[in-house]
Amino acid sequence: MDITITPKKLSGRVTAIPSKSQAHRLLICAAFADSPTVLHCPDTNRDIEATAACLRALGADIQRTAEGYTVSPIQAIPATALLPCRDSGSTLRFLLPVVGALGVDAVFQMEGRLPQRPLSPLWEEMERMGCQLSRPRSDTLRCQGKLKAGTYTISGGVSSQFITGLLLACALIPGKSRIEITGKLESAPYVTMTLRAMEAFGMSIQDFTLEGGQVFHSPGELTVEGDWSNGAFFLAAKELGSDVEVTNLSPDSAQGDRAAAALLPGLRDHLTIDAADIPDLVPILAVTAACKQGAKFTNIQRLRLKESDRVESVIEMLQNLGGRAEADETTLTVYGTGLIGGTVDAKNDHRIAMSAAIAATVCREPVTILGAECVQKSYPQFFEEYRKLGGSYEQYLR
Repeated sequence: MDITITPKKLSGRVTAIPSKSQAHRLLICAAFADSPTVLHCPDTNRDIEATAACLRALGADIQRTAEGYTVSPIQAIPATALLPCRDSGSTLRFLLPVVGALGVDAVFQMEGRLPQRPLSPLWEEMERMGCQLSRPRSDTLRCQGKLKAGTYTISGGVSSQFITGLLLACALIPGKSRIEITGKLESAPYVTMTLRAMEAFGMSIQDFTLEGGQVFHSPGELTVEGDWSNGAFFLAAKELGSDVEVTNLSPDSAQGDRAAAALLPGLRDHLTIDAADIPDLVPILAVTAACKQGAKFTNIQRLRLKESDRVESVIEMLQNLGGRAEADETTLTVYGTGLIGGTVDAKNDHRIAMSAAIAATVCREPVTILGAECVQKSYPQFFEEYRKLGGSYEQYLR
């Protein structure tokens, strides 16, 4: 689906959708709880549904309701399982160590760019601790064997999702385990989210040490908090002159992308922003910077490992809209040139598509987004919300 947007300011109120990051974690904990859990999560997306589908394949009964999910925990661990994780990096990286902890002979089905996204050093550490991993085909990953309790050592510089997966796995392995993180932990707030989710289910973790084999105790009901990552798009529209109010965002959230609240107004001046903990914010911050005083983003290496090479995708997006940006290995520089309009290939990256749509609110010529359907990954109703706020566009099916 391609979309052509007529430049226009937005106006109105939008409620931030449930946090994809928190929903993944709560669904997994609920699947291993001692009784059913009701998760209030009125909106879903392709990534959350991928995690739910994989947990069903492992034996959980997960029912979608108008208000969210009712999760009846796994009663019997299957010997084998086929896990459709689609293109969700969170689903794969969280559940790969989990199936290793369970000893399931599991095959993960992968789509999009997911087969190319890194699994090292998690792969090597899982093999050291008892599993055998293989790639039967380019789009599948097989995990055999069973992880043992002990000390897991892993670099924090590739993905915090590896640490989340190991925390969830170690909670299921009988015996005492510890996770030692070497180097700087990137996206540390998302590990905090994992710890909070596990604590909500009664798990006690001190200094990344935990006694596994405990029972996850269901709290009965939980509400998935609002998503700062996706709320940031409409917060940016407000910063760029639209009269938009975004509700359902907690200032006390552990989400790393809560930083958008301070960074967006800060772009009224030229900023140097460390992208290490906020790779998902960079596209919309770059659009905002292009319309303000410009910005420099450092530690951009992990942006190249996202749904697209997000460094190149951001540069191409801004250039095609009449802006200017350039990058070296570690730094992305965006110039405050303003934006005019043009055609953007979303590169199957939901955050590029949504950033281009917000850019259209300040352009003077139409903005066409190729492959706009990729917003289904995290925010299926984005363009519906955009139109409710007064946005004007035409869509074309290929």
